[in-house]
Amino acid sequence: MFCKNCGKEIDDNAVVCPHCGVQVSPAYSAAPVQAAPQKNTIALVGFILSLFTAIIGLICSIVGLTKVKDYTGPNDEPYKGFAIAGIIIGAIETFCYILYIIIIAAAVAAVA
Repeated sequence: MFCKNCGKEIDDNAVVCPHCGVQVSPAYSAAPVQAAPQKNTIALVGFILSLFTAIIGLICSIVGLTKVKDYTGPNDEPYKGFAIAGIIIGAIETFCYILYIIIIAAAVAAVA
């Protein structure tokens, strides 16, 4: 390879021209620091909460599902699955609670 400054032939691995002292190739630097991949924990929290408190779990799972597209990477799918499962479980539990309240209200009205 040849020096860009003086035009003399230099070693291909040279960083600095031995003839004129000009840097001929960029100095090696440390690898760029990559940010840690973000995780969609709201989807996981929504799934767990849907097992205990249906409405709060349902809301967190819906928010988590809308946030799935904000996180890019190979690990998005498990969080999307948690969000969908949390929505399904939360919706079924909420429906059962409402149905239970209606049945209890109808039974109380029938007795009275």
